[in-house]
Amino acid sequence: MSKPIVAIVGRPNVGKSTLFNVLAGDQISIVKDTPGVTRDRIYADVTWLNYNFTMIDTGGIEPESGDIILKSMRQQAELAIETADVIVFLVDVRQGVIDADYKVADMLRRSHKPVVLVVNKVDSFEKFMPDVYEFYNLGMGEPFPVSAASRLGLGDMLDEVTSHFPHANEEDEEDDRPRIAIIGKPNVGKSSIVNKLLGEDRCIVSDIAGTTRDAIDTTIKRNGKEYVFIDTAGLRKKSKIKEDIERYSIIRTVSAVERCNVAVLVIDAKEGVTEQDAKIAGIAHERGKAMIIAVNKWDAIEKNDKTIYKFTEDIRRTLAYMPYAELIFISAATGQRLPKLFELLDAVIENHALRVATGVLNEILSEAVVMQQPPSDKGKRLKLYYITQVSVKPPTFVIFVNDKELMHFSYTRYIENKIRDAFGFRGTPLKFIIRERKEKE
Repeated sequence: MSKPIVAIVGRPNVGKSTLFNVLAGDQISIVKDTPGVTRDRIYADVTWLNYNFTMIDTGGIEPESGDIILKSMRQQAELAIETADVIVFLVDVRQGVIDADYKVADMLRRSHKPVVLVVNKVDSFEKFMPDVYEFYNLGMGEPFPVSAASRLGLGDMLDEVTSHFPHANEEDEEDDRPRIAIIGKPNVGKSSIVNKLLGEDRCIVSDIAGTTRDAIDTTIKRNGKEYVFIDTAGLRKKSKIKEDIERYSIIRTVSAVERCNVAVLVIDAKEGVTEQDAKIAGIAHERGKAMIIAVNKWDAIEKNDKTIYKFTEDIRRTLAYMPYAELIFISAATGQRLPKLFELLDAVIENHALRVATGVLNEILSEAVVMQQPPSDKGKRLKLYYITQVSVKPPTFVIFVNDKELMHFSYTRYIENKIRDAFGFRGTPLKFIIRERKEKE
């Protein structure tokens, strides 16, 4: 079951970024007292009680703005609304209800999504409560008073937000077909790949970045097996600002990655691997998804005997945090190597769900410790007692040690490499949890 998505929406300057930062526990958004400073739409994973969800911070909605930045922020907010399961509509108690709030409320009503009305900057409930009641006029139900800056009232608000989450869908549980998200920057050929695999023009493809309308799920049958491809769309409208287009793609990616088992990152061979590719790949990596990097438009490249080697090196350097990712060079236009993509998908899906017996894991651990002494600090040496695999998708291991502080990242990486040497695990990240256990245990 994918994580629900919550979007914080409202006019510029009502405190969306402050609320977002408090809930995300991090200074992620830039906060300044000028409308339109939260230019980047940013997402974060939030946990409240037993709920995990992804939160999106949107640029402010100026319903009738001609200013190009505000206009594109409105488009981003619309996109966030479309992607979200629940919307937090944030208003400002000090400004009171203003005309623009009614317009935003109207737009939210049309989305038919659950909306939680939150009145921010209520630093004193006694003083501001009469002003909070005024927001009933928006017709969005009960207003929840909070102060993001002083962290007041957030619990009641989050209880209300999580009460709207969709319950784990039985249908989701039964559908065990592999889900593959095709991710990447706009215009690298994501839709063309899906179309070629499908053999028909399902997705709208044109040379303008971002012509794909929505994330479309496409079922493709091959050798009697069904695969669900999630094509992450670029954005809904053409935008004059290139960076905005790239920011749009991030949120699409988050929602598609939440739902997939395998992410296929498509890179444009003509552009090479970029910083934006690394950001998009990072979303899948953080969420423990299996990963294939597909370099598209390979037919359009002048090649010599070193081209593929140089390309591989660039990709491995830029995406150094995911050395496990499988690499394939393809062309959606000619269909070059696309059948091989399915072979890779099958292998990677299998690795993502691979379980290793505890006995075998402990043999590998003992051997690793003999070959390279664990680190020590101030005379105390790290002891590794036991390793066991606790889950799959991604494969997750718990290692019991005498002192967590001594288990350096580099030694964990060493153990990971030993496990990979034995079992491959190509295309999938491995997760390690280090637990302390006293000697007597």
